[in-house]
Amino acid sequence: MADTSFDTLVLGGGPGGYVAAIRAAQLGMKTAVVEREHLGGICLNWGCIPTKALLRSSEINHLLHSLDAYGFSAKEIAYDAKKVVERSRKVAKQLSNGVGFLMKKHKIAVIDGEGKLLGKGRLGVAKDGKAVGEFNAKNLIIASGARARSLPGLEPDGKLVWTYKEAMVPPAMPKSVLVIGSGAIGIEFASFYRDMGAEVSVVEVLDRVLPAEDEEISAFARKAFEKQGMRIYTSTQVKELKKNADSVVATLVSGEKTAQVTADRVVLAIGITGNVEKIGLENTRVRSDRGHILVNEWLATDEPGVYAIGDVVGPPWLAHKAMHEGVICVERIAGLNTAHPLNPLNVPGCTYCRPQVASVGLSERKAKEAGREVRVGRFPFIGNGKAIALGEPEGLVKTVFDAKTGELLGAHMIGAEVTELIQGFTIAKTLETTEQELMRTIFPHPTLSEMMHESVLDAYGQALHI
Repeated sequence: MADTSFDTLVLGGGPGGYVAAIRAAQLGMKTAVVEREHLGGICLNWGCIPTKALLRSSEINHLLHSLDAYGFSAKEIAYDAKKVVERSRKVAKQLSNGVGFLMKKHKIAVIDGEGKLLGKGRLGVAKDGKAVGEFNAKNLIIASGARARSLPGLEPDGKLVWTYKEAMVPPAMPKSVLVIGSGAIGIEFASFYRDMGAEVSVVEVLDRVLPAEDEEISAFARKAFEKQGMRIYTSTQVKELKKNADSVVATLVSGEKTAQVTADRVVLAIGITGNVEKIGLENTRVRSDRGHILVNEWLATDEPGVYAIGDVVGPPWLAHKAMHEGVICVERIAGLNTAHPLNPLNVPGCTYCRPQVASVGLSERKAKEAGREVRVGRFPFIGNGKAIALGEPEGLVKTVFDAKTGELLGAHMIGAEVTELIQGFTIAKTLETTEQELMRTIFPHPTLSEMMHESVLDAYGQALHI
């Protein structure tokens, strides 16, 4: 390409990378993005978006098998697994193409290939082993993302043992699935395959499912999953995977107990590690630790003019966190006094299983461990008119406040559409809202959001509907 010099050069076109590029272009910087596969990265192509399309299909399948509760009946309900997958891929492609449009709109150059830092603001790009060119930039932003982890003896083979990628495009729907790992990714796949009719087992090495969530929410989730027919194994390790022609036998160990579970397919969801290899870090002063690049609060590395954002700098591994970091990083580069460091406690987390789970801030235990005296409010879905009308009476909204100041420390939710509701508490935390301001806010009726209000009221002994 003709241009080889830029103000800002972004390595990686995922959510963090492309958003950083857009913000840089908005601020008048000559900008380019280097991407080796698909614009939108893992999130748009093989993560956040296509999985939500799959989960929408499984939600519909669940509802179709619950028609009698709503006064309907239907015969010979069936689905076409191929069409379910095709729809998911079309959704991903549409959004990836949309990112391409945004690049053109903002006059951002897109360089196809793998980038490697060469030092002193230089980046070499190659495609299929052939050099594309060498590029220079005043500012380099590493947004290389992350990939699925594997453990010795649990390596994926793409046929019987899947990563998230194979689990998203099954050639046929397996009759049974074993999911290793019960974080957001593992539980979302467990929920998808269970609602599509598969027998599902989940193995978690820690003592509870969704271990990053508040303990009360984790316990509620486990009961809901087991009620749906999932088999949950916590405090359990997978010692061995024995592959047969079209199934896998997993040996599970929990303390002194050993059990075997046979499943058609195994889905590995045991975390991710940053893509720090083969990007030329050795040619710079950029440091990494256990698969993640070390940065300061402004996302700057130890190499002048080199920054890193998103999954490659560590948890929380969330697209919206990466996007926010991209904006912070670029605004800092531009010298805007509106730039502010990211507060991890204001980053919401969402898991799109059934029932959905969402949270922001400190759990009750974490708040107490931090030395806070707390007030905790709870409100169950069964006490909400809209939830009952929807046929979604199972769920809980939990809020944690500082007993002395009224500061909202955390909010934790499980139930229908809580991934859409959590933004209310996220805004409240960002604005440093107190309990009095939340209690005085008028929530519309009938809505699920009323439960947020009631949970706050409950923390102060003023709940109206329980």
